[in-house]
Amino acid sequence: MPHLWEAEHDYYCSDHNSFSNDTTDRWDSWAHFLEEYGEADPDYNLLFRWDWLIEERRDEAGVTLPGVDHKLYIFWMGQRHGLFHCSIVSVTESDEPAVIEYLRPRWDYLRALWVPLSGEVDVAGALAEFGLEPARKTS
Repeated sequence: MPHLWEAEHDYYCSDHNSFSNDTTDRWDSWAHFLEEYGEADPDYNLLFRWDWLIEERRDEAGVTLPGVDHKLYIFWMGQRHGLFHCSIVSVTESDEPAVIEYLRPRWDYLRALWVPLSGEVDVAGALAEFGLEPARKTS
């Protein structure tokens, strides 16, 4: 399996919202991000995309510095209120196993939303990863 930072998505996703200036949060480490979003409910915080980017290191004036920074961009949709937001997390290559562990159940959950097209997906199992049960349909 390729490393997460080797994935090249065909198109970018904006890290800001055209309708609000308050939709991006930044985290200085994977551990600090998990303190806030480790148990995030997948319905209220639907993770629909991620990008692990390696960026040039720059100072506050924009001058390029030696070395690179690894940033994980996580894109969310708050389905209940239609709120798009982005989390930008400073990560290291050694964070990759923990990031995969975090992303995998969210991938399963996203596939479960598309089950008529994605094939057989254990919806209850995907929800159980978050301590949730399938919603009961109402008429």
